[in-house]
Amino acid sequence: MSSKSVSPSESLLDELQSTLAHGTVARRVETLRRVTDLFINGAIDYSSDQIALFDDVFQCLMRHIETSAKVLLANRLAPLDTAPQRTVRALALDDHIEVAAPILSRSERLDDAALIETARNKSQAHLLAISTRRVLSGAVTDVLVQRGNDEVIQSTVNNPGAEFSERGLTRLVNRAEGNDELASRLGTRPTIPRHLYLKLIAKASATVRARLEAAHPKQASEVPLAVHEATRLARSAHSAVSPDAAAAEALVKSLQEDGRLDEHQVAAFAEAGRFDETNAALAALANVQVSTAEHLMVETPAEGIMILAKVAGMSWSTVKAIINLRDRLSGKKLTDLAVCKGTYDRLRPSTAQQVLRFHRMQQSATPASAA
Repeated sequence: MSSKSVSPSESLLDELQSTLAHGTVARRVETLRRVTDLFINGAIDYSSDQIALFDDVFQCLMRHIETSAKVLLANRLAPLDTAPQRTVRALALDDHIEVAAPILSRSERLDDAALIETARNKSQAHLLAISTRRVLSGAVTDVLVQRGNDEVIQSTVNNPGAEFSERGLTRLVNRAEGNDELASRLGTRPTIPRHLYLKLIAKASATVRARLEAAHPKQASEVPLAVHEATRLARSAHSAVSPDAAAAEALVKSLQEDGRLDEHQVAAFAEAGRFDETNAALAALANVQVSTAEHLMVETPAEGIMILAKVAGMSWSTVKAIINLRDRLSGKKLTDLAVCKGTYDRLRPSTAQQVLRFHRMQQSATPASAA
């Protein structure tokens, strides 16, 4: 009479039950190694239910093993696209960076929620590991920029797969003041918005400007022009306009030609966090150059926004939306809206027009003084 054959997996599960109930730490570690081998050897072909079963097994074993065994497990699971997600998450959130680093830096099974949770609550070493990932979303880099030390910031900015929100880039520009290496890296990123690039280069040292000229020899002449534009509002070089700003101006022009550009559209742009569109629309309705509006939006207190809005005949609710947008992007202390409302109510259109005339006169005079 022939006996029924027992598969390796059935034998291993029997052994697992016995190990969890009575095994020593050494035996648990050996069982973990064998379970890991079994998973890796068939990882490509396992169904989601089978992977979930392995997830449960790994979770049970991990409660009773030493850190060194977890390090080995993390290194073996990190490259696998089918690694059990709960196990991967637990390893990523481990306080020991030796355990967490392989997962945080390499595993594609970690979602943004797990990365953000780790970045908000764990050590700078954990943040540094996250900063080296192949791809980083703007939501993740927001936390890295907010919490990271200089090493984390530098690593994140150096990562070509890192995306940055406008809020994150604003924080980086503010942080780059006095940090030549960070300023140089930021200045060469292709996605930095024009108004932030101008703010960055206006504060940059001569060393940083020389690096930007060396990095872009064909545009070397634009670097001193950009500095001059940022500090004196001489913004006449069309080639320096970013693709995003150019697209925003084209959209606003189209809306204006169709008779669909009004303050409600400006408020919608502002509430959606679209700086370039808000700036271009405000410039069009106030009948000023986009560069003049940009200067008043970025380089002056909230009064600059109120002057443009008063000339354009906008209501306070729209002005408030624009100021809130500027505050969100600048990362600085929030504007006192109650004080601003009183100022806006008292501001006469004729006074606003006089201030704008002064800005236009200053703008037209600047190129001559620069020469």
